[in-house]
Amino acid sequence: MTKPEEINLIGIDLGGTKINAGLIKGNNIIDKRYKLLPQNAENEWVIINLIIDLIKDFLSKNTVSGIGIGVPSILNREKGIIYNVQNIPTWKEIHLADILKKEFGIPVFLDNDANCFALGEYRFGQGKNCKNMVGLTVGTGMGAGIITNGHLISDANGGAGEFGMIQYKDSIFEDYCSGKFFKRQYHLTGEELKILADQGNAKALEAFEEFGKHLGNAIKAIMYAVDPQKIIIGGSVVKSAKYFDKSLKQSIQEIEIEKMLENFKIIYSNTPDIALLGATSLYYDRLAIV
Repeated sequence: MTKPEEINLIGIDLGGTKINAGLIKGNNIIDKRYKLLPQNAENEWVIINLIIDLIKDFLSKNTVSGIGIGVPSILNREKGIIYNVQNIPTWKEIHLADILKKEFGIPVFLDNDANCFALGEYRFGQGKNCKNMVGLTVGTGMGAGIITNGHLISDANGGAGEFGMIQYKDSIFEDYCSGKFFKRQYHLTGEELKILADQGNAKALEAFEEFGKHLGNAIKAIMYAVDPQKIIIGGSVVKSAKYFDKSLKQSIQEIEIEKMLENFKIIYSNTPDIALLGATSLYYDRLAIV
């Protein structure tokens, strides 16, 4: 049997503005490519063909055992069907796994980007050997992947881990625990506020302190639901962690069940190319390869 470190896999991350792809062998990305997403694709095949072209580039020089793809949407992971990708209006119901399997004749696995992030951290990053953990992505939105007993949890409709949709204050957690909070409350992006915070701007520092309290409340809700050993936070917000880490952890300390804090850790992701590594982790998770 081929050892995992000898397997070539293709990882694809379907992002907001481009498609990132990598050829991964073991723990190493040995080649990377990308394609920019067109602004106004006339039909669903425009972007499907971009993905096919990226895969063909890798297959022209390498033997590949499987393909893993992370997408920013709800999907049927068993059938490999993607529904309603927000940044790709022409993608309403795309049977992407079947299309790629027919094209290339190798296994294809799909999942949402938060689940891929969690798997990537579990297999390659700061969640190694942590059997019960949550990968929490915080950027323009908020999502989570849940690892229980070393495997991504299965669900009925592809919506597990959508903690951002839980009702909170006058809205939902996502509106207070993502870039939407900064836009709504301060009319600036998180990146713009970070620049101001770097300059010592009091209003920006106050914004991040408030954000940390809200994110801490969301993390407590996650802890009550799944009681993980670690929550690893990824996404664009990590760049500003030093400005909200203190208020976040103070909020968590207020949890009602204090025992849940024993051996619990909050960690900020620092694993390069975790989205691509996470996508290829689908291959190992679905085939139950150690």
